[in-house]
Amino acid sequence: MRHGKKLNHLGRTSAHRKAMLSNMASSLILHKRINTTLAKAKALRTYVEPLITRSKNDTTHSRREVFSYLNNKEAVTELFREVSVKVADRPGGYTRILKTGTRLGDNAELWMMELVDYNEVMLGTKETAKVKTTRRGRSGKSKAEGGAKAKAPKAAGVKAEEASATKEVKPEQTDTTGETESENTEPKA
Repeated sequence: MRHGKKLNHLGRTSAHRKAMLSNMASSLILHKRINTTLAKAKALRTYVEPLITRSKNDTTHSRREVFSYLNNKEAVTELFREVSVKVADRPGGYTRILKTGTRLGDNAELWMMELVDYNEVMLGTKETAKVKTTRRGRSGKSKAEGGAKAKAPKAAGVKAEEASATKEVKPEQTDTTGETESENTEPKA
């Protein structure tokens, strides 16, 4: 029986497994996403999330502990400078695992593992919600503003703007004497 055995050995020796997880964690921190199998992604999640939590406390001791797991100076610097700032208010769950398809060679299921706060596509959809539109005959204007304009028939070759411009009544020009001039009147002598 395997009671209490939570660690997935991934078919590797202890040294091979530690080196692989260290390399995958460094790649995840540097590139913000990696493609791998589901078993490796789940094993990597339990490996890298405590390191991200530890990076919130930027001390020499925590940097040395994280370096003992990653063995990569660039990844440690990136983790403490940029990643820890973005996840400072997040209580956990720093990674996301998404299914992407199958591998061409052996048809293994591929999964993408990424840092949650670095996916601009998913973050962008939450900020800019799409406005719901209806497909009715009206153009969306209020009844008082566009009621007559929206119902005006369109003649062949005449645009809606020209049709609405022809329906407007032009006021007559007033002279300084108070008399109105129209186009048909002749000039005064």
